[in-house]
Amino acid sequence: MSGINRPWRGITIFTVALVLLPLLVTDSTVAQIRYLRGQNVAPAFEGWQENDDGTFTFFFGYMNRNYEEVVDLPIGQDNFFAPGPVDRGQPTHFITRRQRFVFGVTVPEDWGVEDRLTWTLTANGRTDMAQGWLQPEWEADDGVIQMNLGPGGTPPANKRPEITGSSTVTTSVADVITVNASATDDGIPRPAASARGDGRTGLSVRWVHYRGPGRVSFGTPSAVGEYGKPIETSTEVRFEIPGNYILRAIAFDRLFEAWHDVAVTVTP
Repeated sequence: MSGINRPWRGITIFTVALVLLPLLVTDSTVAQIRYLRGQNVAPAFEGWQENDDGTFTFFFGYMNRNYEEVVDLPIGQDNFFAPGPVDRGQPTHFITRRQRFVFGVTVPEDWGVEDRLTWTLTANGRTDMAQGWLQPEWEADDGVIQMNLGPGGTPPANKRPEITGSSTVTTSVADVITVNASATDDGIPRPAASARGDGRTGLSVRWVHYRGPGRVSFGTPSAVGEYGKPIETSTEVRFEIPGNYILRAIAFDRLFEAWHDVAVTVTP
């Protein structure tokens, strides 16, 4: 790729880690303050990858600094990208604490080395921004992503899980729907030998409320399969208010994630 030097890879871990530092105060002892609610949601630029067609993917995540408060920020003045479009597939429902590599934004192959893509969030009276650009040190290859999502250390050769699931659903507030997801994997990483017989060392699938204006309740929010076998899971879902929602099923092999989104329209 012309115009981008790559002197050193993997620095994403350190730049992103700055977001994770706990708020500390010095008294007679050093104590960590845990804020349950009222704090901001800070967007985070995780890094970038070059795609086979010459385009680039910018990865973003966030840190909801609250320990209890889940924050909803609809697309608009409190949750937008610049340059536009303001909606680039970002979440509007922000669960607590640090969430890594939540979504990717594809930018064209002629994106300049100095061009910025800025995600702005305003929550509980504070505005925070994350700028993504083609800084060479922030190139996030698959190894960097797996070290961030997994336990750390040098990851083995591994492919992302594959996941499919329910298509678009229309329902009403009074109804309960069932959504499904199926996932497969290459069997890497292998579980520890001592854990292989317990039947719960394979792929996991969890459901999250990714977008939508009201509370969403999952009957079975997560499931874990048997090592080396596909996993099929379903959950009942209830909605409290009408609106347009995205439910996300996330398959995780302990190093890589893959997701499937289900768009749901909820009528009164």
